[in-house]
Amino acid sequence: MPEPTPLFRVSARGLLRRRGVWLPSAVVLGLLSLVLSMLYLGANNDPVGSTKDLPIALVDADRGTEAAGRRIDLGAGIATRITGSAELRDKVSWKKVDRRTADDLLARGEVFGALVIPEDFSADVAALAGPPRRAPHPPTMTVLTNPAAGSFGSAMAAEINREVVATTSAQVGRELTRQAARHAASAQAGTPAASARAGRPAASAAAQLMIADPVKATVEEGHPLGAHSGLGLSAFFYALVLVLGGMLGANVIHAQVDTALGYLANDKGPFRLLKPAQHISRTQHFVACSVLMVVLSMLTSALAMAGAVGVVGIDAEHLGLLWIFGTCATAAMGVTALALIAVFGTAGPIVSMLVLIGLAIPSAGATIPLQAVPDFYRFLAEFEPFRQVVDGVRSILYFGARTDAGLGRAWGMTAVGFAGSLAFGLALTRIYDRRGLHRPALRLSGPAPEPRPAAAR
Repeated sequence: MPEPTPLFRVSARGLLRRRGVWLPSAVVLGLLSLVLSMLYLGANNDPVGSTKDLPIALVDADRGTEAAGRRIDLGAGIATRITGSAELRDKVSWKKVDRRTADDLLARGEVFGALVIPEDFSADVAALAGPPRRAPHPPTMTVLTNPAAGSFGSAMAAEINREVVATTSAQVGRELTRQAARHAASAQAGTPAASARAGRPAASAAAQLMIADPVKATVEEGHPLGAHSGLGLSAFFYALVLVLGGMLGANVIHAQVDTALGYLANDKGPFRLLKPAQHISRTQHFVACSVLMVVLSMLTSALAMAGAVGVVGIDAEHLGLLWIFGTCATAAMGVTALALIAVFGTAGPIVSMLVLIGLAIPSAGATIPLQAVPDFYRFLAEFEPFRQVVDGVRSILYFGARTDAGLGRAWGMTAVGFAGSLAFGLALTRIYDRRGLHRPALRLSGPAPEPRPAAAR
């Protein structure tokens, strides 16, 4: 029986004295901390200041009215002032549409909110300018939110709309105050009998307050969500589960395949098992890992859905489609991570973490809308996979699985990502194999050792 190869022993103190232990770890961990802090905080540092072209629908349904022998159409003038506002010109992309189109845009997640000028707006304002009534009805403008498109973006749109309503109210109030002053001057210039016949008695204190700030905002949900939707964040967290399932799954599968081939030892607590090494080409290794990833993605997607829907109880319909999309998204993420591991080796898990998590989350538009992040992240969002998965899950959970609500693009980009990663991995591993850059396999001179406690060695 062959003699076992003697092992060189080293103490913890001796190991910690080696520069090769400290330097690589310090460089890798330091760079990761620096890069991740810049990526995450750089995207969220000033969302209000970074806002550009936030899509908001503007509905002018005002039918106008007749007052004092002339036509009044305040809605059209207000809509023109809103869309022409220099302060909001770069921050907001106003979409001037009718109510039906606005509802459709909200239902597709293409706008973060809407501002509606109602049909009787001019009539209500004209009534305030006329004889005071006992119970005057204030003119209103409706602010519609859309948390399904993103709770933060919806809140930003709602705040912008409320500021627009406040500005509009101040402008209308100044005009009504001037009209009230003219009416009061006319009444004082005439006799009391003439004033009574003119119907211009002095306005009450309540009426004066209403005239000073006449327009009120009513806030409603433009596209309501269920109570168990995480205020529009359940799609983000579900997508995160799928992405992590693919990335972490790739690392687990790669390690398990290496263990089965004898490239890695299988440590179970104090026991270690090292199988006889078996040679395999890099291409075959990548293919085997990819097949495992695709097949096991069916299981992980099903269990993710079972935990989220069956146990936690999130609001979800189209469960079959959610499982299929989750399977494809997880497989695409996993194959991407496996390709990076096959190409970059030991650095592969770090590279995949940066590509699939570090760069992807800030550019996903899941928490902070893409219109409120710097241009660099908007560029990343065009191809980063996380954004595509979020859009697909959001469409399935919130928008009735409509293809024009992000699901169509999500399917297309997921297919492109899967095919591109598979081609990238196969091309590079074949080049490595043709050049003889094989992974060295440890060869044992005797039979595989039996598991034994580490202290007994």
